[in-house]
Amino acid sequence: MNPLAERYLRKDALPFIFCPGCGHGTVVNAFLRAVDELGVIEELSLLGGIGCASWSPVYIDTDVLHTLHGRAIPVATGLKLSNPGRKVVVFTGDGDCVGIGGNHFLHAARRNIDITVIMLDNQVYGMTGGQVAPTTQLDARTQTSPYGNPEPPIDACSVAVSCGATYVARWTSAHPRELVRAIKEAIMHKGFSFIDAVSQCPTQAGRYMHGTGDPVKLLRMTKNSSVTLAKARKMSPEELKGKILVGKIHEDNDQPELSDRIYALMEKGKRR
Repeated sequence: MNPLAERYLRKDALPFIFCPGCGHGTVVNAFLRAVDELGVIEELSLLGGIGCASWSPVYIDTDVLHTLHGRAIPVATGLKLSNPGRKVVVFTGDGDCVGIGGNHFLHAARRNIDITVIMLDNQVYGMTGGQVAPTTQLDARTQTSPYGNPEPPIDACSVAVSCGATYVARWTSAHPRELVRAIKEAIMHKGFSFIDAVSQCPTQAGRYMHGTGDPVKLLRMTKNSSVTLAKARKMSPEELKGKILVGKIHEDNDQPELSDRIYALMEKGKRR
């Protein structure tokens, strides 16, 4: 077994539930590398909701809460407020985060609570059969949109920024080194951090949306569709159509954090 896996994974929980070729394993790998480089495993509390992505923390040998569908962020908020010293990380899918859990996502960003949300984004409801999801591309075929998706996808990063998130980045499973760096930055950032980790799904999105279940082809498609923010500034809207914008989208280190505000109010109340 890889030394990193030997050090941080729960052996009795293996094997992973992920399908062969799923990009979620790459994201977990990047997370473990980030944790190892930061040396924060003893400070971590991890949470997941429901779905393929939300199983990710279950395999990591640290404090873990597996919560209800769409409810990982409010549970993470309560955990952080009860123990501000913990580094709280939520693993969530695109449906779990911006579908059923969308309202919690908005308000956690607005409050600037110091948690990190990693959204493993495969643009489909993978675990429950391949239904259309909030991030499914327009006109894409899924099990519930056999003639093409009539709804435009949500840009979760733009939503996070507009609601007040103070660290926002997007990378893909084809950018593992960049993903490690972003996860490290997000964990150490004081405030609400959001990473959109675009991940290939050979079983559902691959076969029905992209015409192939070959993970290597899907990974190449993802890499070829990715455009850095610097390059995107020089491209027209037509040229950017269908592209994945990657990079650090937003960072603001000057905004007050929710836990600090609440504990300051508690101290103020004691003095009255």
